[in-house]
Amino acid sequence: MGFCDDEQYEEFFRTVPEFEKMLVRSGIQLIKYWFSISDEEQHQRFLARIHDPLKQWKLSPMDLESRRRWELYTKVKEVMLERTHIPESPWWVVQANDKKKARLNCIAHLLEQMPYSEIPRAPVVLPERERHEDYIRQSVPADMMVPERY
Repeated sequence: MGFCDDEQYEEFFRTVPEFEKMLVRSGIQLIKYWFSISDEEQHQRFLARIHDPLKQWKLSPMDLESRRRWELYTKVKEVMLERTHIPESPWWVVQANDKKKARLNCIAHLLEQMPYSEIPRAPVVLPERERHEDYIRQSVPADMMVPERY
């Protein structure tokens, strides 16, 4: 797509692993996810964006061009995963043809990566609301109200 030349492309792959190692050495827990969908699923999602007025805002000329180049993009993605998958910050691939399952699986996996232990907490008790006989709640002027359409 012309976003970078070959030298910049190679520089990216030289620097990203070193940058990620530096982040991890600094105490950052870096977790990388790639949401992977099939060619057929991407095709269906683009058709939905084209035909559903509520989804058309998601579609850009860049999307259309990237759809045309799906195989090339997939090949470059495979190179990116291979060259930036390091022990300090591995990639995790999420099967994402089903969006809801993908999100739930990713959330569950992400939470498993975090050290966690229950913290004892005191029970919360809702206090009684103070009432003052001289207080009268003011009406909101009609011109400040959002119309109720639903």
